[in-house]
Amino acid sequence: MKKKRFKAELVSGHKECAVEVPFDPGAEWQIEPKPLWRGRRGHPVNVVINRVSFESAIVPRQKKFYLLIDAEAAKSAGISPGGLVEVAVEPRAE
Repeated sequence: MKKKRFKAELVSGHKECAVEVPFDPGAEWQIEPKPLWRGRRGHPVNVVINRVSFESAIVPRQKKFYLLIDAEAAKSAGISPGGLVEVAVEPRAE
């Protein structure tokens, strides 16, 4: 499946940080969302931001999609809320 690249602003308030994803991962990659944790479904993904690779998930919220970025990944990538980041993301093989 094809890796997607986009730029987005890092925002806080999604349990930690997140960026809005400009596409529907289910439609783009033709994959169904999977259970992530109790009460939440989404798309497990591999992510690269500022040459830092990590695993995360894209989740739906308020009719949009968000890539979750935990505090450790944000610190490693040297990013903070309000900053514009370049994201490379692809579905994680199960």
